Amino acid sequence: MNNKGKGLLALVGLAAGALAFWKYKNMSPEEKEQIKSKVNDTGRKIKETVGDVEASISEKYDSLKTKAKKEYDNMAS
Repeated sequence: MNNKGKGLLALVGLAAGALAFWKYKNMSPEEKEQIKSKVNDTGRKIKETVGDVEASISEKYDSLKTKAKKEYDNMAS
């Protein structure tokens, strides 16, 4: 992507951020609380998913390590 395209993309991103900030600033306290609640729920779900994936990868790694050790032991014998 050339510099002109990157500059335009940065300008669009900046405008979107400014619009989001302005819209948030003009929301009612109830709407702000709903947004905060959604963000917190999403963060919690992401953390849970990451924990599940990490546990799954750890289990598979341990299983493969055990299997590789058994294969090595069989070949060494």
